[in-house]
Amino acid sequence: MDGIQTILKFLMNRKTAIGYSFMALLTVGSERLFSLIAFKCPCSNENFIYGLVFLFAPAWVLLVIGYFMNSRMWKLFTGCCLNPRKIFPKGNSCRFFYVFGQITLNVLIAPVMWLSVALLNGTFYECAMSGLKYPGYLNTLCNNKSVRCWEELNKVACGKTTMSSSESEELKLTLQAQSQVLGWCIIVTTALLSLLTTCCARCQSKISHLQMKFWRIYIEKEREQLEQLFQLYSTKLSERNLMSFFENKEPDAFPMPTFKAWEDASQLYSFNSSEQHYSTLHRLVEDGKKDISEERETMLDFVGGRERV
Repeated sequence: MDGIQTILKFLMNRKTAIGYSFMALLTVGSERLFSLIAFKCPCSNENFIYGLVFLFAPAWVLLVIGYFMNSRMWKLFTGCCLNPRKIFPKGNSCRFFYVFGQITLNVLIAPVMWLSVALLNGTFYECAMSGLKYPGYLNTLCNNKSVRCWEELNKVACGKTTMSSSESEELKLTLQAQSQVLGWCIIVTTALLSLLTTCCARCQSKISHLQMKFWRIYIEKEREQLEQLFQLYSTKLSERNLMSFFENKEPDAFPMPTFKAWEDASQLYSFNSSEQHYSTLHRLVEDGKKDISEERETMLDFVGGRERV
């Protein structure tokens, strides 16, 4: 039993890395599936548009899905049409761009993975760029090649060109090499930007490393218990209502938070270094459900890259 608990604890502590690894495997599998089943390069003047659609359309879909599945996204925008101050609070009009930027950085992980894998494979890029008619690009690619290179470049991806096999193979390898170089550039640039943004955020943090570790654990536990309580109280409330309906009697009193309390608890958390509150709920409970100030010292909507409740 101790061994199993140790393994489970290790997996729980590494669930972010495991999640990213699973996402990477899923991206690789999806890209291979698209390449083998759905993708058929037309080898015509439509190559450029067709290749770009397969290269960027899935990335765009992953971006939209990421926004839909991000809970902080809906905390930020829910009710903002009725109360614009929610996203543009008084005294901190840049709050929206700060929070939305953090959300976007998290959401971009899946699209960047797709672009990196697709470019490293080279199939979509090869089809797209073989249909590009830009003279400067053609002069560079077809330098020291036969005249047929300018005329039949769009057929190289399908192997239907009348050029010599060595020349056709050289063009294919060149296109694939360009694609892979772009893929590695995206990977290196993303890794470097991630490191720099994390370092900048940590350097400017007003929270110590140990406190941030405690904060991270607290947020995770609060989220888990909040979901459990949602299940418990919704079950109790539905049972009370059903019993009252079928037994034709007055319902028992069932205390519930007010609309104002729900609204306050649903706000994105704003950290204030003068108060040791670790979430919106924590501050709401400690302050006795008083009005939450719109002006805060530091805007922190996540700890260690994890979503906040």
